[in-house]
Amino acid sequence: MTSPRKPLPLVTGWPTCAARAACPGVAWAPYGRCLAHLAPAELDEALRGLAPGRGLDLRGTLLDEELLTRVLSAAGRHLGRARFDRAVFTGPARFGEVVFAGDATFDHARFDRLATFFGTRFTRNASFREACFSRELSLHGTRLRGHGTFDRMRAGSDALFGEARFGRDASFRGAEFHGFAAFDGAVFDGDGIFRGARFRRAVSLRKTAFGGTAGFEGAAFHGGAFLTGVRARRRLVLSGVHAPGPLELETSGCPVDLRGARVLGRFAARLADTDLDLREAVLAGPATVTGGAGGLRVVSLDRLDARALTLRGADLSGCRLAGVVRPEALRLAGCVFAAPPAGVRVGLRWPPVLWWNGRRVLADEQAVRGWAAPAEPALDPASLAGLYERLRRAVDDAQTSADFAFGAMDMRRLAARRRARLILAAYWLACGYGLRMGRAAAWAAAAAAIAAGALVFATGSHPAGRPVGHRSPVPAVHAPSPHTG
Repeated sequence: MTSPRKPLPLVTGWPTCAARAACPGVAWAPYGRCLAHLAPAELDEALRGLAPGRGLDLRGTLLDEELLTRVLSAAGRHLGRARFDRAVFTGPARFGEVVFAGDATFDHARFDRLATFFGTRFTRNASFREACFSRELSLHGTRLRGHGTFDRMRAGSDALFGEARFGRDASFRGAEFHGFAAFDGAVFDGDGIFRGARFRRAVSLRKTAFGGTAGFEGAAFHGGAFLTGVRARRRLVLSGVHAPGPLELETSGCPVDLRGARVLGRFAARLADTDLDLREAVLAGPATVTGGAGGLRVVSLDRLDARALTLRGADLSGCRLAGVVRPEALRLAGCVFAAPPAGVRVGLRWPPVLWWNGRRVLADEQAVRGWAAPAEPALDPASLAGLYERLRRAVDDAQTSADFAFGAMDMRRLAARRRARLILAAYWLACGYGLRMGRAAAWAAAAAAIAAGALVFATGSHPAGRPVGHRSPVPAVHAPSPHTG
């Protein structure tokens, strides 16, 4: 008969409970067992050893509601260095109004019921790395003076962080929120990092403030995201986000990075005094981006794929549109475009004297003509003519549409062969491709003035009277003789 195998010791990094081989609870001296496996008299004696501000070690310990309440009461709800790593809370974990005077760690802890830290104060750092919250989690009104780490935590139900204050950086990298998540009115004095976080239901960050960067790189918003009234001192990063549901964004005074974002539902953004980058973004649903006070400057729309995007009040003077996948799907209302250089150019090329009026042009034309840095890759005039034609139906006013039609004809002239170019040059010179009728009127007025001047010159050289020829003989008139009678 073979002897039964001894259970392997737990690899925890601390002395574990001797009551059961599978119990990972930290052993309390001098009992050699965790707090959950002490006899009633031993537990009373251990709790009498607690005092406000003293450190507490409950790593790996199984804590029901009664035991946790007794521990917190014995410590006067004022803990020093607190260790709850891998602890299991089988009942409601109520840490409301508790003060943590030292670092607090809940790494890999498991909360089977409600976990509330309402009004809790962490005077130093707090870590909930890979903690699992099966039910509701509340850090509403929590004050965390140091760094907050919630990387890869899992919230099985609603998670409330409203009006919480994070004194330094707070990290939620790879966190999973399976219920509603609320950060309304929360303040991050440093960076708030949500890189790779997963929000299975709606997430709300209304009037949330970030003293540094608000980073949501690669985050997934399955139930919709509402980032309205968000303030970030450095920048708001939403690059690579995946949003099957609606995405609402409202911010001011910081760059917004939406590079590579995939928004499948409705997208609405209200941006004031902001630089916006939509490079390689996919907007599959109806999308509206509206500029506010201070201006909205669009940095890039390169390889943007939007089914229906409306840009209102955006500054597109420095943004090239050649890389937009569906230019005809754009609606440009009240947007600012680039302009030709001012002044007169005199050179050896035809025409020798050239000046530009104040028409609206694309930044792509500036690159083609050499008015700005060349585009990468370079756009040829024929392609730019087609882009102008596709965009002239996207603008909201007739003057801009006419300017784009003029730009399309001018690019065709540059792309044409020599003979056709001469014809188009004459067409341009005569009436501005039929779009500058004032030029035709000026030519007509000049022709009329020249004709009138020629007529005046001709009539001034020959005075009015009979025609010049041989003088007719004048018959002699004889005076009467005085002797006749």
